[in-house]
Amino acid sequence: MQFFARMSPLRALRDLRLFLHQRQRHELVFFMLAVMITSFFVFAFIKDSHVEKPYKPDIIYVQQWRLDRTDAEIRAQQKIDQAKKEKDEAELAKEQEKTRAEFQRLDDKLKRWGI
Repeated sequence: MQFFARMSPLRALRDLRLFLHQRQRHELVFFMLAVMITSFFVFAFIKDSHVEKPYKPDIIYVQQWRLDRTDAEIRAQQKIDQAKKEKDEAELAKEQEKTRAEFQRLDDKLKRWGI
């Protein structure tokens, strides 16, 4: 029990006061400066670590079909969907080609500069 009696917060504060009282003025200035700089960096990391996640709902919309559809209706809908898919793929390919051309122009400029 003698060990825990020595771990009093009042004794710790008294010991710290005595230790700091024996230090010279420049040592205390550097001590306070070190504490402030360290506290600033700890505060900055804690403040910067909080990142809010954007709300992203996990909703999947499904098209409902009648159970009594005929094969002809299914094929007709597949042709319509295929046409939309081909149109979307063509637009994507056009955008990719445009981006590729921009990067090629940038690469040509860098080659002219010798980079």
